[in-house]
Amino acid sequence: MSAVQSHWREVSEQTVATTITSSGYFSTPPKSTSQVVIIVERREDWASYFPSEDIVTAQEYLEHPRENEAGKRVQVINLCRSYKYLGHGYYCSLLAEARGHKVIPSVRTISELTKKSLYGLALDDLDKTLDKALSHHLYSNTEGFTLTLYFGRTNIEPLQDLARQLFEVFPSPILLVEFRKSNGWHIEGIKFGALHKLRDDQEDQFAHALDNFSRRIWRQPRSRRLARYDLAILHDPQEQLPPSNAKALDNFVRVGKGLGIDVELIERKDYARLAEYDALLIRETTSVDNHTYRFAKKAESEGLVVMDDPASILRCTNKVYLTDLLKSHQLGMPATEILYKERPEDFERVGERLGFPLVLKIPDGCFSRGVIKVESQEALLAATAELFEHSVLLLAQEFFYTEYDWRIGVLNRKPIFACQYFMSKGHWQIYNHKAIGQDINGECRTLAVHEAPKAVVELAVKTANLIGDGLYGVDLKQSGDKVVVIEVNDNPNMDAGIEDAYLQDDLYSLVLEEFVRRLELKRQGQVW
Repeated sequence: MSAVQSHWREVSEQTVATTITSSGYFSTPPKSTSQVVIIVERREDWASYFPSEDIVTAQEYLEHPRENEAGKRVQVINLCRSYKYLGHGYYCSLLAEARGHKVIPSVRTISELTKKSLYGLALDDLDKTLDKALSHHLYSNTEGFTLTLYFGRTNIEPLQDLARQLFEVFPSPILLVEFRKSNGWHIEGIKFGALHKLRDDQEDQFAHALDNFSRRIWRQPRSRRLARYDLAILHDPQEQLPPSNAKALDNFVRVGKGLGIDVELIERKDYARLAEYDALLIRETTSVDNHTYRFAKKAESEGLVVMDDPASILRCTNKVYLTDLLKSHQLGMPATEILYKERPEDFERVGERLGFPLVLKIPDGCFSRGVIKVESQEALLAATAELFEHSVLLLAQEFFYTEYDWRIGVLNRKPIFACQYFMSKGHWQIYNHKAIGQDINGECRTLAVHEAPKAVVELAVKTANLIGDGLYGVDLKQSGDKVVVIEVNDNPNMDAGIEDAYLQDDLYSLVLEEFVRRLELKRQGQVW
């Protein structure tokens, strides 16, 4: 028995068995609600691995559809020798999608990898990380090399993060990535690898990667499927200022259980598992240029109900968009101008128009980052020089000091909580990132929505409704009769002890019940 077979015995013996019945249909034991089907073009392609009843040939899969069993989830791993158009591999992925099975690679991935003109744009950002990753590696002195990835994994540690990112963009069992060095490293091309062409050492790597990829399905079969729906909450345990603290996440899990929702906390590494869930709630600070946006896009493409949805992330994380939106709808906001890096002559006059002090902001800053208050023209020039390193345009805004900011939580076009966020001690912002030896944020006070000023709540709801029908936190300032919008957060804080201080568990219930409402409408073929 080979090393690969020995390794595979452990996996095979614990797998959820799939068999072909005399009628030619797949069947599974009644206790499991998750199932893996591995497709090979020829039986001998699996000869190096321990036999498993999960293995079917492409012809068997194409000829014998699976019986429609309520509550069953099927993950198909398509290991055909080729995915060429209208070939066996292509049709296996195509029919898997038609049958409601989750398949890797998908038809979309197969289509995108046929031409570099289709997948080239997705590589632009990845190329930027190559020089740093390869600068001290053994390949640094070569002109090029080809890297084989197995379910987004590689033994070359400096390239593991890149391997994961490639897998997120092009989920495939085996990828061959060609690197070339010409005025810096870049990805020359990507194509599918084939199981039957792997060397002995590569077979070991493949077996370990497949085990890791499918471990949750094979080694932890879900026999407790009494929940109506499965909700994943994306979070980062290491995030310094997360939108929900650990107690709030625990509350989501606990309250969800009472509502018949199986809530599970997932992390960035769980990207490939999104298809296992019905819905996704993002409780990690969002950004268009990091994995949170990719999670939202992936969840949406898989048909999950998702908050924050990709459109809301795009709209809320850029203050230029919000400025234009508020102006076009004539809603209250501080006097604001856009400064362009290529037009330094405007820097001289903005102080005259807005007055000093004024506030400079980068468009995608969050938690008060990328925001500088300037008191003079000299300070303005120094601050713009610093901030233009991060963005080709900035926002200049009149300084509007208040003792606290209002935060109105809005869900599906209705207000659900109201908070007063007081300025950090001795500082002009809620968050003081330069604070040493003390809390960086100010105190908070939570009220019932009806206790907040009517003008504040109405403006918050009007503004949020221009973004969408998701979950938002609208920040406003009020001075006398004047109420202005500062920003809209697509990923508002919901911390235990703060935002839930008035509603307690009802706050979590409101969010979870909105997911259920949308899932029920989706099940009925309706739009929420």
